[in-house]
Amino acid sequence: MISYSKVCLDTFGYELPPRTLTSEDIENRLAEVYERLKLPQGRLELMSGIRERRLWPDGTRPSEAATMAGEAVFANGDIDRTAVECLIFTSVSRDMMEPATASFVHNALGLPCTCLIFDISNACLGFLDGMVMLANMIELGQVQNGLVVSGETAEELLESTIMALVDNRNLSRKTIKPAFASLTIGSGSVGLFMRKCGDAETKPKLVHGAWQANTAHSDLCHGNQAGGKSTLMETDSEELLHRGVETAHQTWKLFSSKPGWGAGDIDGFFCHQVGTAHARLLFDTLGLELDKNFETLASFGNVGSVSAPITLARAIEENVYRPGHKGALLGIGSGINCLMLGVEWGK
Repeated sequence: MISYSKVCLDTFGYELPPRTLTSEDIENRLAEVYERLKLPQGRLELMSGIRERRLWPDGTRPSEAATMAGEAVFANGDIDRTAVECLIFTSVSRDMMEPATASFVHNALGLPCTCLIFDISNACLGFLDGMVMLANMIELGQVQNGLVVSGETAEELLESTIMALVDNRNLSRKTIKPAFASLTIGSGSVGLFMRKCGDAETKPKLVHGAWQANTAHSDLCHGNQAGGKSTLMETDSEELLHRGVETAHQTWKLFSSKPGWGAGDIDGFFCHQVGTAHARLLFDTLGLELDKNFETLASFGNVGSVSAPITLARAIEENVYRPGHKGALLGIGSGINCLMLGVEWGK
């Protein structure tokens, strides 16, 4: 476990893409496939709980999405961008293999040359890992502040998946299953400015964390270039669900063993949003109250590394998470990795 005493979550910012793609829209494009396999309309939303997801204009790069979130952070907070000491880019999506996508975001935001920049990649846990890395540096006094950003771009994966399903005349009900998780993905971006706490801090503080790895199951979700520029992902959704929740259970035992961080002590949970079945099994297995789970799933879909932090940002915006509350960020990423972070907001 890790503990912090000096780390403040100062200001969130996020950007929602302008285009909306419903699960019904996707199924309309797959009508021939559904008819051939005798799949019922409405299956995608019924299975996932996702009514719609958001998409960027064609050609939007992850760095551009992350830059919009960074600008939203500066617009929401009294922050001097010339004083930002660290920038961490954390998306699954990246502009290219080299250079670090953080370099494009750094330049677009006009951050100083003294700002430390790098990428962190860990599937859907990237943003939470970025928070931990920045928190460690703040706690050690290496930096006074920093910005964590993520910009996920689902457009290529969604389009490639739909086209691959339409073109594959040999599909069966069994062989189509690994592609369904790809149809739940959405786009979005989020940023968080973190800093050293003041003497009479009024903002939420990052105070606690625990993690576990279960990499014997790293073969359950793979995303790769599939020739040309297309990207395809294969996911054993059912097995990933059970092994992920199994790993979360072990992580929760560690996380909740710290006094004051049991299930009854926490006012709200802000999770990596995957699907309604996942949420029900997770909360049932961990012995948590499902009505404490603040959800964005139905409207945003699975937004990868953006999912958990944008859910917390929305909860703060809607006054669901507020002064006097304890909150927990729960993330599970393919690999399998699990990370839980405790955030406390003093009165």
